[in-house]
Amino acid sequence: MRVALALLLLLAAVHAEHRGKAYVRDKVCQEFKTLGKENFRTLTIIANSRKFSNATFEEISHLVHEIVSLAETCCAEGTDPSCYDDGSSALSAKSCGEDSPFPAHPGTAGCCTQKGLEQKLCLAALRHPPQQLPRYLEPSNEELCQAFKKDPKDFADRFLHEYASSYGQAPLPVLMGSTRTFLSMVSTCCISPTPTTCFLKEKLERKSLSLLTLMSNRVCSRFTVYGKDKVTFSYLTSLAQKMPSASFEDLFPLAEDAAEVFSQCCDSVDEDCMQKKLSEHTAKACSALSARDKRFADCCEGKNLLQNYFCISALPPAPSPKLPEVQEPANRQLCGEEGARHAMRYLFEQARRHTSVPDTFLSKLYDASKTVRAECCSAKDPSSCLDSKRQQMRQELPRFLEKAGQLCGLYTELNFLDFKKRLRESLIRAMPDASPELLGQLVGQRADFASTCCGPNSPPLYCTSQVRPWPPIAPCCTGSYTVR
Repeated sequence: MRVALALLLLLAAVHAEHRGKAYVRDKVCQEFKTLGKENFRTLTIIANSRKFSNATFEEISHLVHEIVSLAETCCAEGTDPSCYDDGSSALSAKSCGEDSPFPAHPGTAGCCTQKGLEQKLCLAALRHPPQQLPRYLEPSNEELCQAFKKDPKDFADRFLHEYASSYGQAPLPVLMGSTRTFLSMVSTCCISPTPTTCFLKEKLERKSLSLLTLMSNRVCSRFTVYGKDKVTFSYLTSLAQKMPSASFEDLFPLAEDAAEVFSQCCDSVDEDCMQKKLSEHTAKACSALSARDKRFADCCEGKNLLQNYFCISALPPAPSPKLPEVQEPANRQLCGEEGARHAMRYLFEQARRHTSVPDTFLSKLYDASKTVRAECCSAKDPSSCLDSKRQQMRQELPRFLEKAGQLCGLYTELNFLDFKKRLRESLIRAMPDASPELLGQLVGQRADFASTCCGPNSPPLYCTSQVRPWPPIAPCCTGSYTVR
């Protein structure tokens, strides 16, 4: 199926604002005629499930039915040009009704105070934040076939909704390809005389596409939350912790290259963008790092570059090496043209010396670094401001890194039950008068945080929300933080 542009995702697209109503109608009708009703409907389910990731299946179904019906009615030959505009206006009015069956959004009320095209453009721009953690769990082969045979159309619709809302940050072409091959597999294997063998063969064939969907959803979620500069830092420190013997000069170009891939491909409608450019990036990383580290070399042995990338991204941090004390950047460096790079280099050096400190905490240091540089470099006396922050950092940063590294270091070293036992022992020493109920609650909170946020592919929105900053007390780099 050819991937349509984002213009058809809702009735009036922000991209088309300057081109007017006729452009929107013509574009939707062109895609409806090119794709055909069923493919258009499939794309509409996926697009709106991505856009409204917290909506129910019933809400998405109502919206899809209205969009497809409008296109089918108003794109027919000889239809009055006003049909589409009148229909989309009626649909906007229905969205603003008290009993609207469409996906609920807190911004709807504000849009509904506007009129005409402005209202439709406002409604089209609404979207839910991405899901913190994918909720789709693939059923067993037997369960898949049971649901498919009961009602193939309902099965397909529900799968498209659940999968697209769970992996909504993956590029649209990747998501389209993944859902299409999955439904093809189910429809083929559930009528096969040997379904188990069929599923095994089909799953092996779509393994690379499944990995691409998973990985691109992760990296694009991080890119959406962090932006290009911060995702460069995140990628850089991840590499630094996997290979702490490598220098800033070794790893920074690879981090920049990865961020450029994400910036080009996460919103691209080019069907091959993510697969092609992520494969090219992996080849660069393997070429640069394989000779320096056996773990990287092992990951790079395979012929499938996407699987090699997945292997590299899943590598746990290496043990923290013994390195000289980190040299702090001078005030003039922090406030110069290369200030951001000097601050990033300093944080890179901290990350390679504290390899158990996860991205969630390092990203807080990055944010504090930007805040302090913005505050002090615009002050009347930048040096005095930075000196003050620097003194506070020297007191707080070691404690911050130790606590964060200790929690995630233990989680990495121990099995989960032993980890929880060690947490309880630590809390009893720190809080000897705490009740068993409170201890159990605190152990559960910290264990949940560690299991979700200590790994290399932690969900950024969720994990960042679980770390509470104290008032900023860093120079280029930090504050003191505790898990909520």
